[in-house]
Amino acid sequence: MQRPKIGLALGSGGARGFAHLGVIKVLKDEGIPIDMIAGSSMGALVASFYAAGLDLDQLYRLSTAFRRKYYLDFTVPKMGFIAGKRVKELVRIFTHNKNIEQLDIPVAIVATDLMTGEKVVFKTGPVADAVRASIAIPGIFVPEKWNNRILVDGGVVDRVPVSVVKEMGADIVIAVDVSQVKRDAEITSIFDVIMQSIDIMQKELVSYREIASDIMIRPQVQMYSSKSFTNIDEIISIGETEARNQLANIRNCLENWKEPS
Repeated sequence: MQRPKIGLALGSGGARGFAHLGVIKVLKDEGIPIDMIAGSSMGALVASFYAAGLDLDQLYRLSTAFRRKYYLDFTVPKMGFIAGKRVKELVRIFTHNKNIEQLDIPVAIVATDLMTGEKVVFKTGPVADAVRASIAIPGIFVPEKWNNRILVDGGVVDRVPVSVVKEMGADIVIAVDVSQVKRDAEITSIFDVIMQSIDIMQKELVSYREIASDIMIRPQVQMYSSKSFTNIDEIISIGETEARNQLANIRNCLENWKEPS
């Protein structure tokens, strides 16, 4: 019997998105194949690095060395505080200047067209351009211009891109949501205002996506700031723990899958 194709939908969430690495590690360790990944924002960054062939040890080391000074290039605010050229170059280097279609497994990267509100899904073209568009948090990063479009963070229109990975052909969708609303959050900067606002606006949308996915993994990382890159080890570890907690459900889902007649 043919086995089901397993797709991951990795959501947005800033620094909390490093929990995606913990989920991927557990799936790999348990021999659960990952056939395709769709990612929004930080989910797109993790997906592209993993699919470019970086092994998980490298990714763990890279993530804990990740510091804001390496990727923040502040600019005079007009359409955003961060120019984003530095992070695009980082992505280009770590994905070996590949196109999306050259990655080891199929990847879809989600961005938002700021002019039309449409979801833009990249499945071909330079990885660095697509990821740069997908992580462009409105008001923080300068939007990415592409094909006469102005693109911003994929999380604006599709925080956990379940439908995208289904469209790619996944039979079973494992979704990872790392961006819950942090209650009584400390709001001390414009970044906090924007991130908390986006989390609140999308809260209802994601409850629908939970129904649409076969497995929803929710690492409990809401106590960490989405902009803080200081607790990466803990965030990854929480991703691992939550994935292990869902292993029985995942295996049950795989065992009960029936090939469509």
